[in-house]
Amino acid sequence: MQNWIPGWSRKAPEANDGYIAINGPDIWRPEEGWIHRWGAAEGAVPDGEEPVFVGTLDGRALYAGPLDPGFLLYQASPVSLRDALINEPDAPADLLNLASQVMQWWHDHRFCGRCGHPTGFHPAERARFCEPCGIPFYPRLAPCVIVLIRRGDRFLLARSSRIRHHFFSLIAGFVEPGESAEQAVAREVMEETGLKVSNVRYATSQPWPFPHQLMLGYFADYESGDLVLQEDELAEADWFLPDDHPPVPPETTIAGRLIRQLKQEMLS
Repeated sequence: MQNWIPGWSRKAPEANDGYIAINGPDIWRPEEGWIHRWGAAEGAVPDGEEPVFVGTLDGRALYAGPLDPGFLLYQASPVSLRDALINEPDAPADLLNLASQVMQWWHDHRFCGRCGHPTGFHPAERARFCEPCGIPFYPRLAPCVIVLIRRGDRFLLARSSRIRHHFFSLIAGFVEPGESAEQAVAREVMEETGLKVSNVRYATSQPWPFPHQLMLGYFADYESGDLVLQEDELAEADWFLPDDHPPVPPETTIAGRLIRQLKQEMLS
C-alpha cells in the first residue's frame, strides 16, 4: 500500500482530504479506488455524524464516517468489509481495518457508561471523553486465539457452522478473563473438537475488524483424543495432507498465512 500512517487528530476535514465511507457492514466505494474526496462528500454526511480522523495516506489526511443513502445510491457502490479484506486484492486492508474499528468504537461510546452523559473528543488522544466523570473511553480490542494443529503428516481444518463461506479454516476463539492466550488455545480446541494439544507456540498476529478482534496466531501439536465437534461452532472437521486439502482462506488472513507456513515446513 502507499505511505499509510495511522494517527489521531481533532482537526476537522478540509476540501481535498480523503473520506472512507462506512455504512453498517459495508464500505461504499467511489467510481475509482476506495477513498472519496471530502469536498465532494461533505454535504452527504448525515446530520449529527462526526467525521473521525484515522491517519494520512501519502500526506493526505483521511477521515472515516457514514454517507447519506441518497448520495450512496448515485455516487458509490457497496462492498462488505469481509469481502474487501478477503476477496479484493486492491483493497487497502490496513486502512479499512482501522477505519472500521474506529467507527464502531466511535458509535458504541457516544454516551458515558457510568452517568449516561454524551461523550466528546478527548483533548489529547484517541478516546471519547466524559467531562462530568473525567473518564476516557478508548477503542476496544478483544484478544482472540487461532491455532493450526499438526498431527504427524496431517493438519486439522474445520468448517464453521456460523459463517457461510466455501473454505475450511482453523480453530479460533476469544481469550477469557484470567487465562493466558496459550491456555485459551488449549481450552478452545478441547471445547470445539474434543482434542488435547501440546507444544502450543506463538507465530504471528493480525487485527480483524469483526468488530474489534486482535487475532493471536499459534501452532500446536496433537496430543490425544478423538474428534467430537461442538455443533453450534463447527459443521465439519478432519485431518488433511499438506498437498491434498479443501479450499482454505487467502493469505490476506492470518489463517491463510499459518496454513502456508506449516505447509512449507511439511513439504520441504
